[in-house]
Amino acid sequence: MYKDLEPFVFVNSYETQTIDFSNPKAVKALNTALLFAYYHITYWEFSDQNLCPPIPGRVDYIHHLATLLSSSGIKENIQVLDVGTGATCIYPLLGNAVYDWQFLASDVDKDSLENAQVIIDKNRLSDKIKLIFQAEVSQILKGIFNTSDKLSATMCNPPFFKSEAEAIEATTRKLKGLGKPSETLVRNFGGTSNELWYEGGEKAFLHTYLYESSFFKEQCFWFTTLVSNNDHVRSMKVSLKKLGATEVKVIQMTLGNKISRIVAWTFLTKEQQKDWN
Repeated sequence: MYKDLEPFVFVNSYETQTIDFSNPKAVKALNTALLFAYYHITYWEFSDQNLCPPIPGRVDYIHHLATLLSSSGIKENIQVLDVGTGATCIYPLLGNAVYDWQFLASDVDKDSLENAQVIIDKNRLSDKIKLIFQAEVSQILKGIFNTSDKLSATMCNPPFFKSEAEAIEATTRKLKGLGKPSETLVRNFGGTSNELWYEGGEKAFLHTYLYESSFFKEQCFWFTTLVSNNDHVRSMKVSLKKLGATEVKVIQMTLGNKISRIVAWTFLTKEQQKDWN
């Protein structure tokens, strides 16, 4: 057993080894152990204030994106932009470990990027993952793409909440579901303001993302994003049609009791898709 995980493991009433998923330190230790055991990531340290991503869900996105790229004839020299990579740099780490993809990874938080760079350096991945600071908090792709970029895909896990108050309310519900007291609120996956909320919430973020993607129609094959709220998918399809997207795909993701989806879109014509490589 991974030594840092061992103190958090206990046998429950069903005689199954488990951890207390309401304890952020236990959750962090579990996910660090998974990275070490299955993806050979030897260093993964970050502040307890930062979001601790659940590895199975993150790698699921990577696998679905790989299938999408392969079905489009993109199987080599894959370069991906991770929008909002955070302090953990989790998508680039997994994408490189599983498929040897190269990444650009952006974020609006300099402290997060500094921590991500330490992770990259200690895992000797500086030739595979490049970080970019997004100086404008209101922008997503603008200021990141340059005229010479040609990317296989983008990926993104958008902030879900509209405000800190909304995030606290969701945490209270989660603690109640875990049978834990909510007097002292501790998010079991952590999270800073930039990671958890965006003015206008997920819908506002997504529609900014869609709009900005239309400025780089021939520089990326597939733009993709996770979408937590299924109600947003319809409005995304309407907006993408207006923006000139030639194809939109909705890929369902189910992991345990959690249901989510990836929305992927391209502006390339069939001819441009054939000539991509």
